[in-house]
Amino acid sequence: MPEKIRIKTRVPFILIVFIISAILLGSLFLGPTIINPFTMNHVEKEILYSIRLPRIIISVLMGMALGASGAVLQGILRNPLADPYILGISSGSSLMAALGLLSGFSLFGKFTIPLTAFIGASLVSIIVGAFGWKRGRLWPERLLLAGVGLSFLFHSVLILLMSISSADSLRKTLFWIFGDLSIADWSLIPYGSLFIVSGLCIAFFRAKALNALMLGDELAHSLGFSAQRERMLLFISIALMTSASVSLGGTIGFIGLLMPHIARFFVGSDNSILIPASALSGGAFLCLADLIGKSILSPMEIPSGIVTALIGSPYFLYLLRKKDVLSV
Repeated sequence: MPEKIRIKTRVPFILIVFIISAILLGSLFLGPTIINPFTMNHVEKEILYSIRLPRIIISVLMGMALGASGAVLQGILRNPLADPYILGISSGSSLMAALGLLSGFSLFGKFTIPLTAFIGASLVSIIVGAFGWKRGRLWPERLLLAGVGLSFLFHSVLILLMSISSADSLRKTLFWIFGDLSIADWSLIPYGSLFIVSGLCIAFFRAKALNALMLGDELAHSLGFSAQRERMLLFISIALMTSASVSLGGTIGFIGLLMPHIARFFVGSDNSILIPASALSGGAFLCLADLIGKSILSPMEIPSGIVTALIGSPYFLYLLRKKDVLSV
C-alpha cells in the first residue's frame, strides 16, 4: 500500500479507536448511577465488576460481530444494502429462543436461552448454505433468496407462537428479541468470544480474497484465489459471528448495515482495514446504544435493538441523501 494511502487510512482509524475508548470508559462509569472512579466504595466496585463490565464486553463482542459480518456480506453479495440478518440467521435464532421462553424450558439454567438461540442460528446457517449450494458452487444470489424466504417463514411462526402466549412470557420474548443485554454476565463471555473471535479471524485473514471477489470471480481466480473456497470460508465466518451475537443478546438491527458504510467513508474500501474498522465501530455503537437504553428512562430499560434502530435509521437516510452509499 503506498505511503500516502497508508497515512490517509491510519489517521481515521486512530480516531475511531480514540472515540471507541471514550465510549467504553463512559459506559463503565456512567449509567443509571454515575460512579466516580476516584471515590468508589465496595458496592460501586461490585456494580462495575459484576454488572457493567461483563455487559460492556458482551455488547462490544456483539457489535464487533455484526459490524464485521455486515462488511463481509456486503462484499460477498456486492450489495450495499446487505446485512447479517438478511440470511435468516436471526429469524431462526429468535424462533428457537422464543420457543424456550414461551414454553418455560430451562433445563440449562441461565444458558438455556443463549444455547437454544445459538442452535437455531446454526441450523439456519446450515440450511441457507445447503440452499445456496448448487452444482458444486456456493451462489450468492441463492444464499440471499434462501435467507429472505426462511426469514418470512420463521417470522410467521414466531408471530403465531407469540399470539397464543401469555402476557408475561410475551413481554420477556419481545424484550429479548429486540436486544436484551440485561442477562449479560461473565459466564457467557468465554463461549461467545470463541465463536466471534474465530469468525473475525477468518474474515480478517481472508480480506485480500474478499477484495478480489468484489472484482469478479474470474479476476479473483487470476489472482490465485479459489472463488468458491473463499466464499465458503467467508460465509462460515458470517455464520459464526452472527449466530454467537444473536445468542448473546437477541436481535440488534442496523449495526451490520450501517457501520460498514460509515467505516468505508473514513478508511476506504480495502477490506483488510474496513473489516476491523467496521468491527470496532459496531462494538462502540452497540455499547453506546446500551448505555442510552439503560439510562434514559431509568429504572426502566429500552432494548438496545430499539435504540440502534432509532439512531441508525435516520442517519442511514441522511447518508443516502448526502453521500453515495449505493456502492461497496
